[in-house]
Amino acid sequence: MARRRLLLRLGIATTFVALLVAAPSPAFACPISKIVAGVCTTDTGAKSGKDGVDIWGTENRTVPGTHGKGSEDGRSSVSDGEQDDSGAPKPEPIAWPVVCQDGHIECVDIPGPTTPSSDPAQPAAPVVVTLRDIASFTPAEPGNGMQPGGWAITGLPVNFVAEASVQIVSGTLLGQPADVRFTPAGYRWQHSDGATVQTGHPGATWAALDQKEFTPTDTSHTYTEPGDYTVTLEVALTAAYRFAGSDWQHIDGTLTTTSEPRNIRVGQMDTVLTRTDCNTAPDDPGC
Repeated sequence: MARRRLLLRLGIATTFVALLVAAPSPAFACPISKIVAGVCTTDTGAKSGKDGVDIWGTENRTVPGTHGKGSEDGRSSVSDGEQDDSGAPKPEPIAWPVVCQDGHIECVDIPGPTTPSSDPAQPAAPVVVTLRDIASFTPAEPGNGMQPGGWAITGLPVNFVAEASVQIVSGTLLGQPADVRFTPAGYRWQHSDGATVQTGHPGATWAALDQKEFTPTDTSHTYTEPGDYTVTLEVALTAAYRFAGSDWQHIDGTLTTTSEPRNIRVGQMDTVLTRTDCNTAPDDPGC
């Protein structure tokens, strides 16, 4: 059976017109009821990339054929030349509009026309239409919290807390719902003074840890020199996906999502003796 193949790559929702010979246009979405009934079969898979996860799907659907002389495998046939076997001119192709979803790649195998049969009573042979789709899912950037907020004192620990949790990103694949679940698995803080802090947990505030302020934690860092610094948080994620209500399927590998650099002003602290509280008497000697 001859087929025409059309590959569409879209950045925005666009309507493309492909020159194809007229045939009934199948819908892209395969209802779950038809999957269960065996009318259409769907195969899916997923892969972690640098910035997210791609899920691919292939759908094979049996649709009624048109009357034709058929081929040895029971499927309809078509001539790809300018004339058919009888020497009659081949029909001119007509415009076939195909509308695709934003951000998807669609590869559609559409059966060509059949040669008119001399026996109109001959039943039409069924044909198989193959649809392919790919959808991308990107996790949100993590938040990079710190205590105290935005400043530090040389020689005293600064406590960092990652703001990242399990997130589910939803979309569609082959017209059916698809979800990717991202789960944090590791945390790494890259400091501009060259230090790196890496843990298997996001950290917690001093209050949550029942610790005094400016005490060391698993995620803290101590600056030794005053100045302006930055810190960037990287979170390693594992991923799983589900399609059309299926169970969660684990995706091999991990990916990393990175926060925006956070600015930190580091100063020095001097200890002096005063005769009273400088907050109540700021003009007192030593204040």
